[in-house]
This record gives sequence, C-alpha cells and structure tokens, in this order.
Amino acid sequence: MRALDLPWPLPRRTDVRDELLAAYGTGRGYHDLRHLTEVLARLAELGRGDDVEVVLAAWFHDAVYDGGTDLEERSALLARARLAGEDVDVDEVVRLVRLTADHRPASDDPRGHALVDADLAILAAPPERYDEYRRAVRTEYAQVPEPQFRAARRAVLQDLADRRRLFHTAHGHARWDAPARANLAREIVELSD
Repeated sequence: MRALDLPWPLPRRTDVRDELLAAYGTGRGYHDLRHLTEVLARLAELGRGDDVEVVLAAWFHDAVYDGGTDLEERSALLARARLAGEDVDVDEVVRLVRLTADHRPASDDPRGHALVDADLAILAAPPERYDEYRRAVRTEYAQVPEPQFRAARRAVLQDLADRRRLFHTAHGHARWDAPARANLAREIVELSD
C-alpha cells in the first residue's frame, strides 16, 4: 500500500497527514511507514478502521520518535496541537496515544484495546518478519552499546511475556497470543546467551 493510500479520516487536513508521513518516512528503523501501515491494517482487522479517533491515534502514536524520552507524551501533545479545532474528540485521541507508552488499557476500554493490540501485533508476525522487526529496533538504538541494549530489550520482552493477557481484544488474543509468545520466548533466549 502506498503511503498516500493509507486511511486518513480528515480529508480537509491533508497537510497534517503529509506532516505525519514525512515524520514516519525519516528512516527511523522500525517505527516507520511500514509500522504505521501495519498498525492501520490491524485496526481494520479488529473492526476499528472507521473509528476516527482510534485511526488518528494510530497516525500520531509514534509521530515523535527521535531517540529522546517521553516519546508517546510528545506525540500526544503533537496530536493535541495539530488537531485543535477539528471536529474530533481531541482529548480521546491524546488519551489513546498515551496508552501506547505501556500498552495497559483499562479492562473497559475497547478503543484502547484495539489500538494497543494493533500496535503490538508485530509480536505475532511470522518468524522472518519478526526478525526484520528485531533488526529494525536495533537500528533505532544503534547508539546504545550491545550489552545495555540486550539487557534493556530482554527486560521489555520479559515484561510482555509475563503478562497474563498480552492482547486485549478477543480477536487479538485468539489469533496473535500464541505466535507472539513463541516469538518473545525465542528472542528472550537469544538475548540471554
């Protein structure tokens, strides 16, 4: 899918879309246009492809990804600034973007469930795609020495693996949980060597 074919719910604000496409197109490693495309596709698979606030949150969730800190918070603030005055629930978009910091939505948050599941669906990718994802993440953190990267990455993956429920939607849990856990287990072992 070409970048301009991605679902964008604000036809009068293609300037914002183009700004976001430029941000995702900066050669970041993993958090790039491919990631955005995959998240939007998973949202459609989860039945949220027409939910304007969820789709906008997907577009903004990694808009700021510069190796700094508070990336999700800065992405949420960018969403607030760029969507001000639009006929959307900006507070809801901001709330959803912030959920992608820890991927722990409340139990009664179907929008949050869909967004975080779509964001984490890469964990359930076939092994060859998962390995591409791993390499791309390493590229994003090239400045981090290998021992520190391995320890930090292992801690993040172990936190995910230890969750009772990795995916919150029924579809995500049924379809993605087992392959995600297999990928996580494989990478954790490799990082422990």
